[in-house]
Amino acid sequence: QEWLSKGHGEYREIPSERDFFQEVKESKNVVCHFYRDTTFRCQIMDRHLTVLAKKHIETKFLKLNAEKSPFLCERLRIKVIPTLALVKDGKTQDYVVGFTDLGNTDDFTTETLEWRLGCADIINYR
Repeated sequence: QEWLSKGHGEYREIPSERDFFQEVKESKNVVCHFYRDTTFRCQIMDRHLTVLAKKHIETKFLKLNAEKSPFLCERLRIKVIPTLALVKDGKTQDYVVGFTDLGNTDDFTTETLEWRLGCADIINYR
């Protein structure tokens, strides 16, 4: 219940960089997708993250428009879109940059992404 009240269980967009800091402060595990509307691969990532957000309510799944968050992209050194920032206890622990870790293909499975997030210990993966 507590997780759901904090926005877990759904994959949603946050409007600004300021919201990012608030969101990561209130949840232990956060996956944040830095995306761009014009990048086709971001839509692929969205589909997988929508599924995983419902399955792993122990983690908060967010997306943030990289073009609207230059400060954060600079600070987190985000150069490739899509990038997932994996935030644990308010600190960015790991990144999934592009599709390199996911088999370097556009048709990777949700399970592949789930496994990668499990390796980073950001979701409970068995």
